Amino acid sequence: MKRLSFGDKMVNIVFYVILTLLVIICFYPVWYAFLASFSDATYINSGALILVPRGIQFSAYEYAFAQPRLWSGYANTILYTVCGTFFGLAVSLPCGYALSRKDLPFRRAIMAVFAFTMYFGGGLIPTYIVCSKLHLVNTRWILIILGSVSVYNIILIRTFCGSTIPNELREAAVVDGCSNSRFFFAFVLPLSKAIIAVVALYIAVSHWNNYYNALVYTTDTSLHPLQLYLRQLLLITMGTDSVSDPDALKEIQDMILTIRYAVIVISTLPIMCLYPFLQKYFVQGVMIGSLKG
Repeated sequence: MKRLSFGDKMVNIVFYVILTLLVIICFYPVWYAFLASFSDATYINSGALILVPRGIQFSAYEYAFAQPRLWSGYANTILYTVCGTFFGLAVSLPCGYALSRKDLPFRRAIMAVFAFTMYFGGGLIPTYIVCSKLHLVNTRWILIILGSVSVYNIILIRTFCGSTIPNELREAAVVDGCSNSRFFFAFVLPLSKAIIAVVALYIAVSHWNNYYNALVYTTDTSLHPLQLYLRQLLLITMGTDSVSDPDALKEIQDMILTIRYAVIVISTLPIMCLYPFLQKYFVQGVMIGSLKG
């Protein structure tokens, strides 16, 4: 093994120090929110909560889990995330693969139209009018369809297929009588696990965190996702304006504070648990286009 020079060692040390600082900067807010969700608000307000929990209590979680709308919001969010991810993949994968084929007629023109939509959009009011005319407003379909298809994801898939799926493989399959659709399902999809995992994660996270579409396009609370309910929970005042007792007011405000941290943990934990299962594919997918061989 080749021994590193003094300069190389110093560069490695600097890189490790920078990476360690970045990890701490990114991870600590999540860790702090987790600690604060079951710590006494007195320690949070005084700044005594740093690395370990203080005054452990679970009243915030008890309050949050006792709300029926939390569970209905969870069910809705899971439904929108799963269905939206499948819908997004069903549209993006064939579209990206087709655009990667050099024999596709008007390929450049179609790509130019797609790229145009990345910079210019109709706006909220025209979009709402179109959705209303299609009778999608105040339905589950609007929350599944909107945001599922992204031009950025299509470009990722096009780049992946263009650089990973060899044209010789398709030519050999055509010689054996393989149709385009059969080649896509039998060869392209099995060879595209990395990009499928990356795009699926992008779409799933987008749906999981989305509350704006439900806020704009739905009024039925039974359709609201988890994030919209948590947004309303974060904005609660719990009638503090009518409380005259200073001690009671402080207790209510402290409870609101811990509830806010609790709902942050509740909303982010499931999607964070999903990432480790997709990590190896995610690392492969984000390197798309970085190497030319």
